[in-house]
Amino acid sequence: PPAEAEAALRADAAALPRRAALAHAVYAPEVRHPVEVGADQQAHLVAWLSKRLGAPLKPPQLAALGYALEGGRLLPGHSGPVAQFMYRDAGGARLTLYVSTEQAHGRETGFRFAQEGQVGVFYWIDGQFGYALSGSLDQAALATVANAVYAQLEPAK
Repeated sequence: PPAEAEAALRADAAALPRRAALAHAVYAPEVRHPVEVGADQQAHLVAWLSKRLGAPLKPPQLAALGYALEGGRLLPGHSGPVAQFMYRDAGGARLTLYVSTEQAHGRETGFRFAQEGQVGVFYWIDGQFGYALSGSLDQAALATVANAVYAQLEPAK
């Protein structure tokens, strides 16, 4: 029934920012082990995470906004693997991009914002992909980065 499908979609979408914010809160403060594979091994990182998620991944380049890719890691999602890419600015502030391929309903959503404690999250669903950009920035600054991420992630149809 459509009502059940709509409820499942809302639950999917609501879980995404919570999971992303939690992963950000766990790994962003890490000093010695913030990522599993560093940006110096970006080709390996991308190939590995793409293989595990079963979809081609491409970490956005955010240098124009002052954020360098630090690396990434594999995380457990709701029903399978999730990728997390971590970025860092010159002052040491970190952003994380959480990428899930668990959006079974495949419905697209626009940008949504969630505040989970100290962590702001912009998230959206594009087909099977769920994306969530997390950081301790104000909403406007995080929106600027989220727009840049979105622009680079538009899959070639």
